[in-house]
Amino acid sequence: MRNVISLSAGAIFGLGLLISGMTDTAKVQGWLDLAGNWDPTLAFVLGGAILPMALAWRIAARRKIAVTGEAIPAMPAQVIDARLVGGSALFGIGWALAGFCPGPAIAVLAWGGAPALVFGLAMVGGMLAFAGLERLRSRVALPA
Repeated sequence: MRNVISLSAGAIFGLGLLISGMTDTAKVQGWLDLAGNWDPTLAFVLGGAILPMALAWRIAARRKIAVTGEAIPAMPAQVIDARLVGGSALFGIGWALAGFCPGPAIAVLAWGGAPALVFGLAMVGGMLAFAGLERLRSRVALPA
């Protein structure tokens, strides 16, 4: 049942990305270009995503068990530190340069051609590099 719910949620999410224009790199870069030819339409997409998620978080906070019967994990610590700020900055820079973030990049892998494939490979490479650095950090006990 969990796989069916995951597949359905992923398909609805991907369809929403396609319909909203989040998979169009020029549209995304136009939204991020505040000093140039700014395109505000994606602000409505992002704003529209916040409302249902706020409701979902409120409902989930009252539940102990998910619809699938699994326990709902505790909320992670709300810590703003150098790693969060640095990671956010890297994400924003990559999003602005490529016009993709992970969700839309996966959604366009099937027809996005070489740019989508290059971004997908770079994204996977970055994830693997991060995982390797985290393993190294945990062994060497470097500060967070």
